[in-house]
Amino acid sequence: MSAVRLQTARATSLLILSPRAGSMNPDVEAKIRKAFDGSLIVEFDPRMDLDNLITRTATVIVAGGDGTIGWVVRRLVDSKHPVGIISMGTFNNFAKSLHLPTTVDAAIRVVKNGKPHPITLGRVNGTVFLEAAAIGLFGATIAAGDAAKDLAFGAFADAARRVITARQFSYELTGDITGEGSAMSLVFTNTRSIGTQMPVSDKTPEDPFLELSVHAGSNRTDIVRRVLARTVLSKDGEEGLGQRFRFRKLQVTTKPRARIYADNIRVGLTPASISAELSALKVILPR
Repeated sequence: MSAVRLQTARATSLLILSPRAGSMNPDVEAKIRKAFDGSLIVEFDPRMDLDNLITRTATVIVAGGDGTIGWVVRRLVDSKHPVGIISMGTFNNFAKSLHLPTTVDAAIRVVKNGKPHPITLGRVNGTVFLEAAAIGLFGATIAAGDAAKDLAFGAFADAARRVITARQFSYELTGDITGEGSAMSLVFTNTRSIGTQMPVSDKTPEDPFLELSVHAGSNRTDIVRRVLARTVLSKDGEEGLGQRFRFRKLQVTTKPRARIYADNIRVGLTPASISAELSALKVILPR
């Protein structure tokens, strides 16, 4: 007798919940579960294999903070899945830049009644970023701030050392922008705010480009003060990060080589290739 192979059917709708998200509590979690009780519901686990859980066209709903949302988007970036976002984090930079509501009831309505749209995501040396990539001091400071927020003291100490030892570098730009100069940081933004909800531009992932900001402050003290105070831009929104330039593809070389960050994750050293790419996945946005 031949062996019978059992295979669990993949879901056409998946809800990923992050119980540890900043705005999550038992009542909110129960409301979200009830709203999507026809979906396969799992708690967020960075070890999960999404391909084995869902069909190739399944809708994926994620209820969590920026970290959980970023994990899901990166895993599905080259797929055609519709992705619904219920932002439950402390800062919700990505969701707010997409004009998504941050109240639970309104977010649920958008997921149920909205329309899927492709969005712009960034890549730096092949690594996807949702909010921003950075070269130099600004990226190290963001990483230190996120580590402190998450109480990851070992990571904070490591990032803090990088802040203290950061040095100015010379850079050369080629691609959609050509130029050269020196800076403490180069920042490539995709959202209006990054990190601990620091305003950095007017950019939204619905725009088909990224923005480059040079300097991000005149020196180490200025950059750290702005990051910690969440005042990267001045009140009128026109200063703080220096000049801003729109681009789709850009190559950066520096002397000496400088650290590169994608969102708050270190991804290597320059040279860097940065691009704005229209995603295959589609985020469900308000109609």
